[in-house]
Amino acid sequence: MGKLPDFQRKQYEFAAHIRDPEKNAAPDGIEDRRMAIYRDLFFNNLRNLLGSTFPVLKKLSGTERWAGLVREFMVRHESQTPYFLEIPKEFLAFLEHEHTLDTDDFPFLLELAHYEWVELALSVSTDSNDLTAVDPDGDLLEGVPVMSVLAWPLAYRYPVHRISESYQPTEPGEQPTYLAIYRSADNEISFMELNAVTAGLLDKISNNAGQKTGRDLIVELSKEINFDPDALVEHGAAALAELRAADILLGTNTGE
Repeated sequence: MGKLPDFQRKQYEFAAHIRDPEKNAAPDGIEDRRMAIYRDLFFNNLRNLLGSTFPVLKKLSGTERWAGLVREFMVRHESQTPYFLEIPKEFLAFLEHEHTLDTDDFPFLLELAHYEWVELALSVSTDSNDLTAVDPDGDLLEGVPVMSVLAWPLAYRYPVHRISESYQPTEPGEQPTYLAIYRSADNEISFMELNAVTAGLLDKISNNAGQKTGRDLIVELSKEINFDPDALVEHGAAALAELRAADILLGTNTGE
């Protein structure tokens, strides 16, 4: 640090003080009243940005705990991107890899944060569906179902979509919570809770390298879960139709 030009040394001192003012003194020669403006500006902007992305986590945490979490993020995390909309992803990485969970933290902290981040990630995603080889009205049983790239099937140990001030589980659910979080054709972000069978079917559709038909995938699934194939095909047909109505499935592959 001592070999740096004076202006760069001042910049490092300034940044260190902004991040952690309790442990790093402000650069010499700057009135504290002026530094306080920058301290508050940086911290409040970051707190508000993260609060808008993680509103449930912020509300449950309360003012003091949330401020402490944001300050810890500022102190400990070195962001890998300068882009404003990527900061919530950096915060999620901080929670996953740098923040040490303690008895004051919610047991569902990481999963709730991930669930809330997904909404932002999908809303700003630049991915788009190529519909040139898709028949939106195709038979989902006899054809090859096509899944939207803007539909993300996810599994959580906690029912994250239900967590609120009045519902804060202390233990994971007996079964995983399966959700499909998706951006519809009108750019609305929604979620659909799935049962384990529908989640399994959707997983097969998203990994259907062999281009199997919907019926074949359902029959394959029935063997894996030891369920009557004919009965599962009937239920599976209804599930496929529901997934298409929600824009999670786009139709069938025309092979063109």
